[in-house]
Amino acid sequence: MSALTQLTIAEARAGLRGRQFSARELAEAHIAAVAAARPLNAFLAETPERALAMADAADQRLQRGEARAMEGIPLAIKDLFCTEGVLTTAGSRILDGFKPPYESTVTAKLWAAGAVMLGKANMDEFAMGSSNVTCAHGAVENPWRRRGDNRPLVPGGSSGGSAAAVAARAAIAATGTDTGGSIRQPASFCGIVGMKPTYGRCSRWGIVAFASSLDQAGPMTRSVRDAAIMLGAMAGHDPKDSTSAPVPVPDFEAALTGDIRGLKIGVPHEYRLDGMPAEIEALWQRGIDWVKAAGAEPVEISLPMTKYALPAYYIIAPAEASSNLARYDGVRFGLRVPGGSLDEMYENTRAAGFGAEVRRRVLIGTYVLSAGYYDAYYLKAQQVRTLVARDFGAAFQRCDVLLTPTAPSAAFAIGEKQDDPIAMYLNDVFTVPVNLAGLPGISVPAGLAADGLPLGLQVIGRAFDEATVLRVAEIIETAAGFTAKPAFLAGGG
Repeated sequence: MSALTQLTIAEARAGLRGRQFSARELAEAHIAAVAAARPLNAFLAETPERALAMADAADQRLQRGEARAMEGIPLAIKDLFCTEGVLTTAGSRILDGFKPPYESTVTAKLWAAGAVMLGKANMDEFAMGSSNVTCAHGAVENPWRRRGDNRPLVPGGSSGGSAAAVAARAAIAATGTDTGGSIRQPASFCGIVGMKPTYGRCSRWGIVAFASSLDQAGPMTRSVRDAAIMLGAMAGHDPKDSTSAPVPVPDFEAALTGDIRGLKIGVPHEYRLDGMPAEIEALWQRGIDWVKAAGAEPVEISLPMTKYALPAYYIIAPAEASSNLARYDGVRFGLRVPGGSLDEMYENTRAAGFGAEVRRRVLIGTYVLSAGYYDAYYLKAQQVRTLVARDFGAAFQRCDVLLTPTAPSAAFAIGEKQDDPIAMYLNDVFTVPVNLAGLPGISVPAGLAADGLPLGLQVIGRAFDEATVLRVAEIIETAAGFTAKPAFLAGGG
């Protein structure tokens, strides 16, 4: 049964349709793997009964020859997605006990495609963090370890539970959300594939909001082909979401032709940071060599506003968060801490319900939106955002996709950067510009650091051109031949 947990979506799909095993057997193997992975704290809620019921229904459809795109595939669902009747807390105490009476559009699409829910994956509280240590229910451990060092490492954030579950073979794939890198950075840290689609490609309806102009759902998988399959099931216009784009969803899997001859691959020189580890620079150069060998042409390009992207993001995102999180007041749902008056009840509930990082960002956001500071901070950050997007637009006049590192380091030890929020925020330096511009990006595991930890390369594309991003990513994946497994798995290394 353990062999079933090693399968990709594409392999499991073939096995299920070829009657090599049943959806129930696949679900049972993953339910056992979820239990075995509990030391990682990757799941906040497990749903084994629901998984088996969904698997049995999938088996009936398979018997009838009615298999759909994700038929019988066991998934972990980030705890930011509302799941009808299943605990959804966004990793926060303020949503203790909240079981939504409705289903998010993305998860509804996955269930309609035949997928199976294993449970809700741990995450940074309200998706605020780059390490998955801010969750009210405890940190997630990365299934990887440094060579010769058994200290627990962060899985990245905020989709750290999703990344850890996929890397530890406790789920074939998982949903994530990406506001400033929260799919791609944990994918890099955990040695998996993580894709942030174009803003508007996947509905945000039923996803607990952090920063509404930046949040985007995406797949976290073990191969680029799996990302293409899963994105096809997740994507599509949703009239319930005013930011959902009314554009057709192409066959992303069919785009994986293995041919990138003639494409121009942009290499932004601003991403060569002072103090960046030499091994990341070397990996990036290998990636450039791989695409060149496949017939693409590397092109040096410039993104001059890159250095302003991170400070602009850390004004815009907290501002939108302070507005979105105003709804959590103890009145209608979740935690309520009584007080002598209504105002005191609000204060008590929010003080007890929100963790330190969420309080920090709400305070920053409220400050930059306040009278006298709005023009100086928030408005200026929005103007910088326009310039960041303009840079990308100019770059795509000269190239088809960009190739960059995903993160400026490999995974670090839990607690290592906890006392320095700025150092933590710098983890997003390569990923944030993509969110500000609303573009698609994918992280592909491309090699190991000297201490044995995975490192990722990022491919960035034009808006709604996920097909080309996936095509280039698969070339990198094939060239890299990444087969390393985390120490958590027997025989891993």
